[in-house]
Amino acid sequence: MGQQEVYSFLITNKGRWYSSKEVATKLKVSLGSVTNNLKKLRKTETKVKFRVIGNKYYYSIKN
Repeated sequence: MGQQEVYSFLITNKGRWYSSKEVATKLKVSLGSVTNNLKKLRKTETKVKFRVIGNKYYYSIKN
């Protein structure tokens, strides 16, 4: 499982915010793997945007 799968998932589901747990469930992979990949994508110059609500990060794709 790599960053590309997570990025592709977010692109195909534009306009909706997902927690890392929701992404992991939809892709049927471990939460730790998704969390690490989202963290890497968050730090790069990709179109992935995030917001923090409480103690959770939610992710989406910039338009």
